[in-house]
Amino acid sequence: MASIIKADNIQKVSDGSNIIKKCGSTITLGSCGATIALACGATQTGFGQTYSATAYCTTVKTAPFTAVAGKGYFVNTTCGAVTVTLPASPSAGDIVSVADYAGTWGTNNLTLCRNSSKISGTCNNGILNSSLQSISLIYIDGTQGWKTVNDATVAVGAPSYIVATGGTITCCGDYRIHTFTADGCFAIASAPTPANNNVDYLVVAGGGGAGSVRAGGGGGGGYRESHTVPVSGCYTASPLASATSLPVSVTTYPITVGGGGAGAPAPVAAPGVKGSDSIFSTITSTGGGYGADDDVVGGPGGSGGGGGGGGSYAGGTGNTPPTNPAQGTNGATTIPAGSNSAGGGGGATVAGGVNQPTSGGCGGAGATTSISTIPTAYAGGGGGGGAFPSGTGGLGGTGGGGDGGDGSPFSPRDGQAGTPNTGGGGGGAGEPGANGGAGGSGIVIIRYKYQ
Repeated sequence: MASIIKADNIQKVSDGSNIIKKCGSTITLGSCGATIALACGATQTGFGQTYSATAYCTTVKTAPFTAVAGKGYFVNTTCGAVTVTLPASPSAGDIVSVADYAGTWGTNNLTLCRNSSKISGTCNNGILNSSLQSISLIYIDGTQGWKTVNDATVAVGAPSYIVATGGTITCCGDYRIHTFTADGCFAIASAPTPANNNVDYLVVAGGGGAGSVRAGGGGGGGYRESHTVPVSGCYTASPLASATSLPVSVTTYPITVGGGGAGAPAPVAAPGVKGSDSIFSTITSTGGGYGADDDVVGGPGGSGGGGGGGGSYAGGTGNTPPTNPAQGTNGATTIPAGSNSAGGGGGATVAGGVNQPTSGGCGGAGATTSISTIPTAYAGGGGGGGAFPSGTGGLGGTGGGGDGGDGSPFSPRDGQAGTPNTGGGGGGAGEPGANGGAGGSGIVIIRYKYQ
């Protein structure tokens, strides 16, 4: 039977094998070939943290939190990205583990906020964007900081793809899409070069406003797009898409979304107002040209505005200033027969339609792309207005163009506004007392590979 002897505050358990013994300042536990185990419910202190000792918290995390050394966490990002802040002032040997609870990190990332310590020797936060990923990190020292100690799918601290914020963010497979419907910022935290620092874009300017009194339709906003495979992923681009994507760097890009031009108010005959430009980095799309009133030529722009009724008045010139591929088409020149209607505004892919003696020309068609996953047409031209006594307005072009207004006794006589965030031109007013339609605002969409 073992006996316990206290000596210099050290218990010596003696059963013939000296399980605990002291020699000078050295204390030895166990004997050669023996295994030391803690009893159920017992704890240990002072022996340092070990990889196998990480204790996982079984309460799943769905919101940002600060990790505690020695703990592991299951993180569910089904409802959105989550940030985990690593412990402040860590000590060498501290361990933190995280695991993808629902297999959604590939859609909604988990960010490891470094909390002033380095991660893998860098001053970058960690981005975990592989579904079903799990990693453990151990704090080493101030030079390397936190280091991964298992087979992480993605190198923490050195993102392999673009990491960015701004606009409304959606995902399609391995690609991330940022949609801006108003001015904002596209902020890039990581843009590895040269393999993964390219983005594709759609930049549509505001549509032109239409005139009053037998008025031409406003031109669609300038339309510029890029589409490169495999950088941009699998989607159907418009015929106007450039084959060259845009390289980006770690910086913040201001995004300007052009507003639609105002329509001319009743009752005085006047042209509409040109749309405003949309801008992303080096890409500028020009606002749509204004639609003329009854005795004026249409305005130039991304696409040109329709010429006014009452005579043979020229439509505005599209693709002004010129881009390659062209950002738009011309507005229609009116024909003098009947002089009771006006020309349609130009669209991104089709020029404005010529008027008939008693009906306004239709707006030109815009361009259709599925860069944001759902096929959508943008930058359609506005229809020309028809005048009294029985003229009918032209239809707006596909892509947000507004319909032209009718003459008496039909209604409505006002030209219709272009659709917001399409860059559609406004529809021309039909007769005195009617208002020209306003152009629709533009849009900016950015797409890139993120995993």
